Amino acid sequence: MNIDELVNRINELARKHKNEGLNEEELAERAKLREIYLGNVRRNFRAQLDSIEIVDNDGNDQGGKGPLH
Repeated sequence: MNIDELVNRINELARKHKNEGLNEEELAERAKLREIYLGNVRRNFRAQLDSIEIVDNDGNDQGGKGPLH
């Protein structure tokens, strides 16, 4: 399932929850899809943070590239 399909299904379940409620199976699916989505967001954000390079005003590398701890 690609990210667009994932978001569409999460939104579909959210609308249904608001209008008529969800059964147990749908609640479990919603929780699983949310975890997948959040995991994807976290991985993408971590990749962005890991690619940040810190330089001073003269353009000298200040050792900011790489995994943050």
